Amino acid sequence: MDHLKFETPDMTAENIDKIAQLFPSAITEMRGEDGKLKKGVNFEALKQLLSPDVVDGDECYEFTWVGKKAAMAEAARPITKTLRPVKEDSRNWDTTENLYIEGDNLEVLKILQESYLGKVKMIYIDPPYNTGHNLIYRDQTAHSQRTENENRGVFDEEGNRLFENTDTNGRFHSDWCSMMYSRLMLARNLLTDDGVIFISIDEHEVENLTKICDEVFSSINHIGTIVVKSNPRGSMSTSEIASLHEYLLIYAKNKWETNIIGHPLSANMTSEYKYRDDTGAYRLLGLRMRGGFWRRSERPNLYYPLYINPQDSTVSTIKSPLYSEEALPVQPTTMEDGTWRWNKEKVETCSGQLLAKKVRRGNQQVWDIFQKDYLERESGRRTKAKSIWEESELNYQNGTIEIKELLGTSGAFDYAKPVFLIQQMLKMIDSSDEEIVLDFFSGSATTAHAVMKLNATDGIRRKFIMVQLPEPCAENGEAYKAGYKNICEIGKERIRRAGEKIKQEDDCWKCVPLNRMDGSKPGDDTTAKIVKTIDAGDGKPPIEMVDISKNPDVGFRVFKLDDTNMKDVYYSAEEYSQTNLEELESNIKEDRTDLDLLFGCLLDWGLPLSMPYRSEKIDNCTVHTYAPGDAALNVPDALIACFDSNVPENVIKEIAKRKPRRTVFRDSSFASSPEKINVFEIFKLYAPDTDVKVI
Repeated sequence: MDHLKFETPDMTAENIDKIAQLFPSAITEMRGEDGKLKKGVNFEALKQLLSPDVVDGDECYEFTWVGKKAAMAEAARPITKTLRPVKEDSRNWDTTENLYIEGDNLEVLKILQESYLGKVKMIYIDPPYNTGHNLIYRDQTAHSQRTENENRGVFDEEGNRLFENTDTNGRFHSDWCSMMYSRLMLARNLLTDDGVIFISIDEHEVENLTKICDEVFSSINHIGTIVVKSNPRGSMSTSEIASLHEYLLIYAKNKWETNIIGHPLSANMTSEYKYRDDTGAYRLLGLRMRGGFWRRSERPNLYYPLYINPQDSTVSTIKSPLYSEEALPVQPTTMEDGTWRWNKEKVETCSGQLLAKKVRRGNQQVWDIFQKDYLERESGRRTKAKSIWEESELNYQNGTIEIKELLGTSGAFDYAKPVFLIQQMLKMIDSSDEEIVLDFFSGSATTAHAVMKLNATDGIRRKFIMVQLPEPCAENGEAYKAGYKNICEIGKERIRRAGEKIKQEDDCWKCVPLNRMDGSKPGDDTTAKIVKTIDAGDGKPPIEMVDISKNPDVGFRVFKLDDTNMKDVYYSAEEYSQTNLEELESNIKEDRTDLDLLFGCLLDWGLPLSMPYRSEKIDNCTVHTYAPGDAALNVPDALIACFDSNVPENVIKEIAKRKPRRTVFRDSSFASSPEKINVFEIFKLYAPDTDVKVI
């Protein structure tokens, strides 16, 4: 019976195996730090296999810094840590699909690799800007232990490393670049094929961050960089120029798979749709190309005459007695031959969307062609996101006000992003139910607040994962005085209060009448919950309003990063004598609960942490079923676990008869090797497809 390994993926080893499949002659043996032989790559041989012309590193363009190779190695290095559930700190634990994780985000990203690989639709991060006095992560492998001891700086209560990266540091930019590089490498793995990452940054590191993202995500996947007017009064952090803006970098995992849908129209934009026909309100857009390749010489196939019926202003590609007037795409100021936006085939197919009007060109009236651009569309009316965002709601002070209103104290969190900013990003991407939004520099949890609020408004059930290091609050600060010992406490409390506020706001719920004004029911759903009752007037029956939106998920499961659930012997048994092993009653640490073990198994098996589960007693044994299936639909349970000692045979048979996809026991669940063999035989008989393992 196999053991679970409780270790994050060794991505270096996995990549070597992939290379071995393609280029076996490039694989060699080498000795590791422990003196044991292992697979390695002969890079000189690999270069020769890939190209007859080897590119010399000294002769090619690259962006590098001191510590880059260490950052790459750190991203691939496996760890044996785990995430321990904290039910008492959570909200709606049993029903929520949202996660809040406390711990070093580099290690958390490693742990999430198997469970959330390719499953995150959107990532937003607001990392330290490296202004010269920010606290940044100092990763364990970037320096020697001696250096670590000399430069400890600030530690959180769990011993996670933070230090103040001053501009006098000789590795000022290098340390920051290393911190970001390894985390972005891991973050990319989590994105769906159509996933997008948004990163806030200011002028201190925008150029370096762009180069890093160009390398990690590829420059061809750069969606764009948006200038965000975040401080209308101007920052006084520099004496030369008062900065009014920050930057928002946007990269796709695969640009050709990504659907950036833009933003809903504002009230000002809607007022442009002043025309109307049987289809609805519309505006007129010139069919002549106005930007890009507008000259006839550049797109000759888009230069052709269109013909107008002067009686009704309709348009055709064919001249006839009815369509007798001609129009050509001409640049009005220079009178150069231009191009249409549509080719002939599209004009013929969509001619009903075109309209001709007389316009003044020079001293004469000529015909020009316009497209009817309708306000209402099946997909919803959108406009392209602009490269400059300057709405007043983006002012960083709004973020401060939002926290103050929720927590009832000022100064709890400096420079929090406003909810409006995150919502603008969420609205840009084509979203659907169950998509995941990740923020691994979550701070005050603005992203979680924005996700919940938008879900309640548009009815889409997005899920969030927040990751934050429990950085201690300064003891002389307002947050500490208000009872918040670290940033995680601020973030969790904000989510709780924001959720309660969202539930109480009527305008965040989609409501429709259950009954007509005459009191009759239009549908069969007479069990729908009445949200509110509206007086219909004139003695008519009151209208009963029911909620048709999905009840917004305003809860979250809390997890804390911790050392592995297993004792050292689990990983290094060769260092222990037989006597030592006999003295050990269990290879599991004494302070670990069934819940700790269950979620540890989920991570190792690559299962999400947000699914429902139930616990029950079978013959005095506690049995946990995670992601219960549906026998009627022939959907098996995802996992059944039992961590009791000396599990009787009837319990094992009962579990096997349920035919779960996976099942796990403790080593101590069986008194002897013959009993382990018996378990295998039972599952072979009742559930041959079940993956059975022990810890």
